Amino acid sequence: MNAADRRRAILELVLSGSESSVEQLTGSLGVSEATVRRDLAALAREGRIVRTYGGAAALTQIGAHEPETPLEERNVIQRAQKEAIAAVAAGFVHDGDAILLDSGSTATALARQLAARADLHVYTTNLLVVGALAGVPGMRITLVGGDVRPSSMGTIGPLAQMTLARISVDKAFLGADGVVAGVGLCEATAEQAYLKECIVRQSAEIFVLADATKLGRARQQHWTPLERPWTLVTDDGASAAQLEAFRALKHVRVALAPA
Repeated sequence: MNAADRRRAILELVLSGSESSVEQLTGSLGVSEATVRRDLAALAREGRIVRTYGGAAALTQIGAHEPETPLEERNVIQRAQKEAIAAVAAGFVHDGDAILLDSGSTATALARQLAARADLHVYTTNLLVVGALAGVPGMRITLVGGDVRPSSMGTIGPLAQMTLARISVDKAFLGADGVVAGVGLCEATAEQAYLKECIVRQSAEIFVLADATKLGRARQQHWTPLERPWTLVTDDGASAAQLEAFRALKHVRVALAPA
């Protein structure tokens, strides 16, 4: 079977939902795991499937759209877990750092943790972070300007992208609608996903702040890939299976926040 026929067969199996893991596909096609992984990577580059931990999924399975949760609701969902995650994330911030805080309720919680700190330069796309940190002695705040999304109180769009292309930071702290091991961050809009990609490019270290309900969650249609070393900060309510998917990746470090 040539490569084109083999990839067509893989695509049919994945789309049918009958087989999706590397192990299953290897057994069905009688080829090596390395061959299947190369074929899956090629199909993913063509936008025909999405890679997942240990295999692949159809776009309709992993990118089914659901309405974005209102900001007021996100501020109270998993609140204790988000505060715990923020406290752990604050431990990675050192005096003299230039950091970037993303939009989202967990990044806002991190800003509150940093309100007692000094000698930081905080860049942010999050208007709520400005409210939490403006006026703190020794704290320099730079708002990354752009169009405001009322659903997140974050900035977005070409102006934000242009600003990010002209700065660099020591550490970036990102939120997401969902985080899938081996795929990346799931977002409601293409603009959100691309803005996070811009942030990743300009940051020396990447931290993703996501409570356990977001691990493996893939209910939106747009993705920010994470192909370089990064740290997942989540709460200890995450299951062993959820955590194993990330710990199996050599470029991912996992930090757990106690309940």
